[in-house]
Amino acid sequence: MPTASRSNGPEREIPSCPSTSLRPICGHCDGFPTVTITIGQTTLSGQRKTITANCPACHGTGHTAPARAHTRIGA
Repeated sequence: MPTASRSNGPEREIPSCPSTSLRPICGHCDGFPTVTITIGQTTLSGQRKTITANCPACHGTGHTAPARAHTRIGA
């Protein structure tokens, strides 16, 4: 793994991909768990009225729980 050092500090490891999660992305929302939908009406100030909807499968997290071991092996 590559390392980086500051001019006056100790060496530290650079993570290879810090945004990678160990939990799989939800197959229902593809990792986009919350959306804002305009309902076609406007407020008195001219802004659009919106509602927020969360993915029912992952409950707005964007990830699913990993499969259990006996499910993965087909038992």
